[in-house]
Amino acid sequence: MSATDRAPHAPFAVTGARVFDGERVVEGVAVLVADGRVAGLVSPAEAHAPEVVDGRGGTLLPGLIDAHAHPTGDALALAIRFGVTTELDMFTVPERLGDQRERAAARDDLADLRSASTGATVLGGHPSQLIGLSFREQFPVVTGPADAARFVRERVAEGADFIKLLIDDGTATGHPSPTLTEETARIVVATAHEHGLLAVAHATGEQNALSAVRAGADGLMHVPMDRPPEEKAVAEIRDAGVFVVPTLVTMGSMAGDLTGQDVADDPRARPLIPADWHANLCRCWQFGGPGSLRNARDVTAALHRAGVPLLAGTDAADVGVLGTAHGVSLHQELRLLVECGLSPVAALAAATSVPADRFRLADRGRIAPGLQADLLLVDGDPTTDITRTLSVREVWRRGRRLGD
Repeated sequence: MSATDRAPHAPFAVTGARVFDGERVVEGVAVLVADGRVAGLVSPAEAHAPEVVDGRGGTLLPGLIDAHAHPTGDALALAIRFGVTTELDMFTVPERLGDQRERAAARDDLADLRSASTGATVLGGHPSQLIGLSFREQFPVVTGPADAARFVRERVAEGADFIKLLIDDGTATGHPSPTLTEETARIVVATAHEHGLLAVAHATGEQNALSAVRAGADGLMHVPMDRPPEEKAVAEIRDAGVFVVPTLVTMGSMAGDLTGQDVADDPRARPLIPADWHANLCRCWQFGGPGSLRNARDVTAALHRAGVPLLAGTDAADVGVLGTAHGVSLHQELRLLVECGLSPVAALAAATSVPADRFRLADRGRIAPGLQADLLLVDGDPTTDITRTLSVREVWRRGRRLGD
């Protein structure tokens, strides 16, 4: 079924629920949906629709956005079960991108997708260790400043929604590897900007992150974890105006400090998680090196105190990212963000309106008239208790209820 010949969306209203609109809590309103979009926020007395969803005892949220993922196979179907209605893919190859994008465009029972296509890295640089595992063969790389612009133009031609670059010399994990130079990174970023695209950077160590910032990157797709926060580094990141996607669930796994077993075994989640993903959640890496979850958490907390915009992302992938699974790991990430000092409302914004704003997704991330009706209804009040996000009652994508 194509995106243009789906059956019409039946209008409905959600009444009785607390509403988090992506930025704040709105009490005493009903949400009207028609033609796959939010038609209005009205008084309960005005909530006239063929179907009325009783949201009493629950909270209606915008569909969640995972700002760092690597969907393959059934990943988008798994993500939406947990209310993640959009995933931002941070490294793939063209054939996967085309397949995932076509399926997401045609079906409302999958999360939507935006992608960087293949990220800019060097031969032997991260994630070359996954060739033969997640990647069948060598993917395109950048050889130096002379071909950096060409690399970006090829990704644009593939339909990349933003450009990813990888600056990681292995400092955080104790496994030295080649990486982009700051000069090459600057050309990648400048070329992305010439094409009107964001440029976002993988960096797990502080000096790598600062190189990305100095090269002009718009966002950091991990939080540095190789050392405790340094005031000068935090100030430089803040003053550059970049956003940061901490991916604490993956930083903790890389350091050998954290698995996803708590959410994997949560009775609200366990029935929805296939056995292979459950097994992946319950494992973690043991890379060694100076990286630690404590450093990552402390840096995240310092960035938050400094006013750096934080986005919720997981780095979930089927091969190579132990301790994660699509959808459910975002709920663990939200808990970790709250533990780093974000209020529950700020954490929810980090998974809704903030990534929508930063990645220029103008049609989602909020509950407002005219926006796409990607919605999540949960039991309880996650604006005061972030663990309630996992109490999923209903999910809608483009106004169609998951399961209908």
